[in-house]
Amino acid sequence: MGLFDAYSYKGKRAVVVGGATGMGAAVAEVVKDAGAEVVVMDRAEVTLDGVKALRLDLADKASIDTAVDECGGPIHALFSCAGVADGTPGIEKINFIGHRYMIGRLLERDLLPRGSAIGMISSAAGMGWESNLDKILAYLEITDFDEASTWCQENGRADYMWSKQVMGAYVASQALPMLKRGIRINAIMPGPTNTPLAQANAEQWLGFGADYREEAGIEASTPLEQAFPLVFLCSDAAAGVTGITMLTDAGFFGTGVSRSFPTATEAVKFLRGDYGPL
Repeated sequence: MGLFDAYSYKGKRAVVVGGATGMGAAVAEVVKDAGAEVVVMDRAEVTLDGVKALRLDLADKASIDTAVDECGGPIHALFSCAGVADGTPGIEKINFIGHRYMIGRLLERDLLPRGSAIGMISSAAGMGWESNLDKILAYLEITDFDEASTWCQENGRADYMWSKQVMGAYVASQALPMLKRGIRINAIMPGPTNTPLAQANAEQWLGFGADYREEAGIEASTPLEQAFPLVFLCSDAAAGVTGITMLTDAGFFGTGVSRSFPTATEAVKFLRGDYGPL
């Protein structure tokens, strides 16, 4: 074996939740090409050849239980890629609660062996979760599926940004307990990416940071450009990496934090809830 084999998925079994379209579909394609046996779970039709397709509705706890039963194990790489936009009924379940519940069920059944990894898709909109940490940690203590959903509904937090901020804190908080079981967990935080979800909300999702991309001479990311770092994070090549949320936004927020691009700086202030000097 060569050193580069650490990037391979040969002999591994990968599950891609939300792998029918967008970034999830790109992840499924990449890990399949890297040699994995691939299971794709989604509500939508799965069109990628050579994978096992299972129907899954993350807003429905019973559907998650059925998918886990049908999938079995071992699962060497779990990619939690499904997500929806604001205005979608059950967004708090689909974007976070359902993913967390599935991870819990897989752990209960020992379907994630030592050496396995979990990769989640958060969002650059989840940046700044540290500034809401106390509230988020209190929310994460609500582990019941329905109770967590009710809390979001009653507290005006059934929205995209909250779910993505919560995911960042969840990943960080789970680094140690997961590692004790030999499991790594990480997430990426994509900037504007040209997916079907983004196209359905193009003015908001693909318009964000447009002036930065024009200045840099680049387009919005492709799903494949987001899949590559997520697949890396779940490969053996990233064995020393866990508990992180990797910004994959073409540098937009980095220029904001460093105050080298004014629009990005204002965006960082907004996400951190900080309207004073950065």
